[in-house]
Amino acid sequence: MTTDDGVLTGIDALVRDGFRALGGSRVGLVTNHTGLTRDGRAAIDVLHSAPNVSLEALFGPEHGIRGEVDEHVADGQDDKTGLPIWSLYGARTRPTTQQLAGLDTLVFDIQDIGCRFYTYLSTLGHVLEAASAAALRVVVLDRPNPIGGLAAEGPLADAEALSFVAYHPVPVRHGLTLGEMARLLHAEKSLTCPLEVIACEGWHRGDWYDATGLVWTNPSPNM
Repeated sequence: MTTDDGVLTGIDALVRDGFRALGGSRVGLVTNHTGLTRDGRAAIDVLHSAPNVSLEALFGPEHGIRGEVDEHVADGQDDKTGLPIWSLYGARTRPTTQQLAGLDTLVFDIQDIGCRFYTYLSTLGHVLEAASAAALRVVVLDRPNPIGGLAAEGPLADAEALSFVAYHPVPVRHGLTLGEMARLLHAEKSLTCPLEVIACEGWHRGDWYDATGLVWTNPSPNM
């Protein structure tokens, strides 16, 4: 394990680079309470105030934008920005054509746990599928795999029994970041959406989360 305290997540790299990857974009942001910069600012607030970026809508996964709901999540409105929040864990699990109207880019920023059955991986897959159908670009702001990126353990999900807690035939402990998983899904499912992954920097695959210098936020109330 390293003691590197200089790890930057994808959103940190995006901010450092002056939001160049999103310049002129009309953005829908898929995020929750784990979408934070290294200094603790919410991705929602950062993108809402970013120059030459128009944040138009928010999409929340299981447990909601704030990570507090342990049941199906309703649509809503963000108190601070006034933006609509469309739930991806309730009446639907993927953005609709109507919700994507007027957007050209979906940005994904959620901290995964590194296990197949946490549904953020499924949400990522459904977002990629919806973006492909609507001809939108997807930008994944990557984050470290908190249990390391060297080991893969456990059986593969059965191809004939896939579900929202087993979206793709990968091991229980898959050893990938969600940015890497996005590239895998994009290739193996022959998806057509333009995909860009803004990688985390300074993270070594052997590192567990406590070696990153980042503050841990539980992705789920069940953790």
